[in-house]
Amino acid sequence: MSIRRATHAGSWYTRDGNELNGELTDWLEDVKPTEDEDYTPPIKGCKAIIAPHAGYSYSGPTAAWAYKSIDVAGIKRVFILGPSHHVYLDGCALSLCKEYETPIGNLPLDVATIQELKAAGHFSDMNREIDEDEHSIEMHIPYVRKVFEGMDIKIVPILVGAINKDKEVLFGHILAPYLAREDTFCVVSSDFCHWGTRFQYTFYYPEPLPSETPAVRLSRNGPMPPTLSQYPIHASISALDHEAMDLLTVPPNTASHAHDAFAAYLARTKNTICGRHPIGVLLGSLSALEQEGRQPIIKWVRYAQSSKCLSIRDSSVSYSSAYIVF
Repeated sequence: MSIRRATHAGSWYTRDGNELNGELTDWLEDVKPTEDEDYTPPIKGCKAIIAPHAGYSYSGPTAAWAYKSIDVAGIKRVFILGPSHHVYLDGCALSLCKEYETPIGNLPLDVATIQELKAAGHFSDMNREIDEDEHSIEMHIPYVRKVFEGMDIKIVPILVGAINKDKEVLFGHILAPYLAREDTFCVVSSDFCHWGTRFQYTFYYPEPLPSETPAVRLSRNGPMPPTLSQYPIHASISALDHEAMDLLTVPPNTASHAHDAFAAYLARTKNTICGRHPIGVLLGSLSALEQEGRQPIIKWVRYAQSSKCLSIRDSSVSYSSAYIVF
């Protein structure tokens, strides 16, 4: 019971340790920003990242841009916040395991910190079955092991449920003192828009933003907008995702304002950002740190889509990577 198996190895990513190490190395080495991107990793003072959690063949290259941002010096502890895909959870849960397996080396859990968090009285337990079924945290474990290669670090996996904004603030405030420590880093796991009838989400902007033309929901049985030939679905998805990314960019927004604006955006668009609640918990922590005089920075460095949707028959998932300084 003490070791969580790498249950998605062999399907979502390779089980071969040498092959996996090579893939991660190549993706990290392929991060080559252009001069106009204003991005020179690693980022001094980087304290958190937001990165995707799909199968590595889809999201691995995008995630590398977040992981390349990490300044590993002095880090001893890594929190990993992932959304719950398979069970309903109105709160946050902590792993009961002592170690997480990866094909390139296992990672021990920070049991002492986990016990401190449990003592706060707001966290539930994540049983072994739920832990091993969930991929949102596991997909970050090999990247964490790789980036902190040879370093003695421990992890604190936290499964974040379908919580409301008030609870995001609550858990964010609980985690803020931990994330503020110089030896602590935070990974927030999230994909962005899941578009298509298979996801029951077909939101479409008929023209580029900003626009007063209302968005529509495409239907297999309904007429297609005449704008599709000039403004394809994948462009609308990109606009939708970048609308969220702009709201989550700090500055010019503050973390507190970004949290309010992101919640309003989600209520309006229903964008299927699966890590919206882990992002909300991070914003809750950053808002608490703002009250202590810190000035957080959230900067997006990469965006990609699994495929370019052109018709209602298509589907795609979007991936975004950001680094956070505070």
